[in-house]
Amino acid sequence: MSTQCLVSQLFTRLPRSTKLTTASSLVRRLTTRSTPSETSRSPTLLQDKNHGLGFIRSNPRTAKPRKLGVTEIRGPYYSAYGKRHLQDLLETMGHHIDGFKFAGGSFSLFPERALVEMIELAHEHDVYVSTGGFIEHILTHPDVNTVVDKYLKKCKDVGFDVVELSSGFLSFPPDDWLRLIEKVQSHGLIAKPELGIQFGAGGDTAASELEAAGTSDPFKVISLGKRFLDAGVERLMIESEGITENVRNWRTDVIQAILKEIPMERVMFEAADPKVFNWYIREFGMDVNVFVDHSQIVQLTCLRSGIWGMADTFGKVVSYRQ
Repeated sequence: MSTQCLVSQLFTRLPRSTKLTTASSLVRRLTTRSTPSETSRSPTLLQDKNHGLGFIRSNPRTAKPRKLGVTEIRGPYYSAYGKRHLQDLLETMGHHIDGFKFAGGSFSLFPERALVEMIELAHEHDVYVSTGGFIEHILTHPDVNTVVDKYLKKCKDVGFDVVELSSGFLSFPPDDWLRLIEKVQSHGLIAKPELGIQFGAGGDTAASELEAAGTSDPFKVISLGKRFLDAGVERLMIESEGITENVRNWRTDVIQAILKEIPMERVMFEAADPKVFNWYIREFGMDVNVFVDHSQIVQLTCLRSGIWGMADTFGKVVSYRQ
């Protein structure tokens, strides 16, 4: 049905005095719809100085793709959702979301069409899509070289941009990590190593069991991280377990040691807890790169923008830039 026919049917019963104004408004709305990418690039109310709330103080965000202030959100894992919920997220908060990650092997449970639709929707909003640490399961197969190749080919075919490489449950030699990074890159994908100090991280292991397993020296993370960056890795993911998750006391010394040796734009911290990402932004400012749950994107963005916060950050997150 044409726009003209639709408008005609809708307005047949309207009072004569309101038809012209209302019909004109509806035609304009029906014929000037924005694409998803245009929607996420449109100024938010807080950015709009002419017609919105731009008169209110806030920290300006750079345009995507960003190197600093990158936010990656968790996809369906602790809660199930699909394209329609993701569309709501992206239409409202797409400007503030840089990456979308399917935790673990969660994406393998989806029908392929549903998975591809979600990935394509993310791309329409300039959001990269990452696997989770499913490689840890892949590496346990007997014919590992063949299985890894087939896995990476499928990831590329369905539209993934990034493949996370974690080894929280595995003992994995550094040179093998480098070979795996090279293999990911050879498939036209971005390798994202996940590093941490806690063996057994990345699952649902009880805190007491993790504590019994012990932690490794932070220097191991730094040393490996530097080798990976030299191999062409864009950004490292730092696992929260053993640092800010499932610990009696946060290991902020580990975080400080990492950032002393590795530039902040080359690191992303797992921080899917409001108290944790509040601490990161309080300590390192709005530009720190963090991974959070999809349900936390609004709270995190309020904090980055300096318009809300907790008692120790409310009104204190500021910036000095054009």
